[in-house]
Amino acid sequence: MEAINAMLVDMLGPAGPLLAVGGLGILLIALSIPFMLRGRKDPMDRFRDQVKSGRAEEPEPSRLRVGKKDKLEKYSNFLEPQDEEEYSAIRVKMMQAGYRSKNAVRMYYFAQFALGLGCLAAGVLYALLTQGDDGASTQKMIISVLLPGGIGYMAPKYWITKRQQTRQEEITNGFPDSLDMMLVCVEAGQSLDQAIIRVSREIRAGYPALADEFEIVSHEIKAGKDKITVLRDMAERAGVSDVSSFVTVLIQSQQFGTSIADALRVYAGEMRDKRVMRAEEKANTLPTKMTLATMMLTVPPLLIILLGPSVYGITQTLGNMGGTP
Repeated sequence: MEAINAMLVDMLGPAGPLLAVGGLGILLIALSIPFMLRGRKDPMDRFRDQVKSGRAEEPEPSRLRVGKKDKLEKYSNFLEPQDEEEYSAIRVKMMQAGYRSKNAVRMYYFAQFALGLGCLAAGVLYALLTQGDDGASTQKMIISVLLPGGIGYMAPKYWITKRQQTRQEEITNGFPDSLDMMLVCVEAGQSLDQAIIRVSREIRAGYPALADEFEIVSHEIKAGKDKITVLRDMAERAGVSDVSSFVTVLIQSQQFGTSIADALRVYAGEMRDKRVMRAEEKANTLPTKMTLATMMLTVPPLLIILLGPSVYGITQTLGNMGGTP
């Protein structure tokens, strides 16, 4: 690195390393622009061109059926994974994080790309502004340029992962209460579909994520979708093992013709016990987590109180002995 730095200084002057790093960043941005602009033409655009060229007298209201076009759709080949398994995995992750729109995956990769380039440009600008007369080392300049770019690229991934974990934790905490409410509704004479609708309204104030999942289930059932498929989709969207087990219980109860109320009563009791076990587990791990903080906050003051006077007395004695002839 020192040899490269010296060569750049000899060729371009004291600001040679900084100019090289800035030029590299501009080159990367310039190389990425053609890939962004090279998008596949929308089939609907071709269809509209054919309609305009073939039937110019087509009335205006026929074009109102065309929905609002997504501006990023033409870059879908660049912004979306072409592998079906990879696309399905990131799609499921976005749904578990609460983003259900059809262009959520595209927006996620666009945010990574835009923030990465934006933070990279900000790093180049920061390096240019903080460049001194004596010059900085090449390693420091590379870190100051590439580190913001890496942070900007990883920020959307961190946000989606954090949101996914928060949403799954909310669903896990509110699921036992929702089962108790559902059991009360079923035992009162309501069907399972009506119970799901009522539970989604009642728990929205405390657990909006779980209420959204139950509401989606109710809408899909009303639309005529198969109930087993709807429940399995709910388990996939939630990404929580308790919901998956609950879906399995309901499917087996429907297939074998057993009472849904009995199945809900047993499973709701298990969920309550499981919630108590989770609380006890967190309470048991609390002393272990507090050990380090307790030692750091209590042991040093205790040593100062106990050993401070003795150390002070010893220093005073040694000082007096050193001062006597």
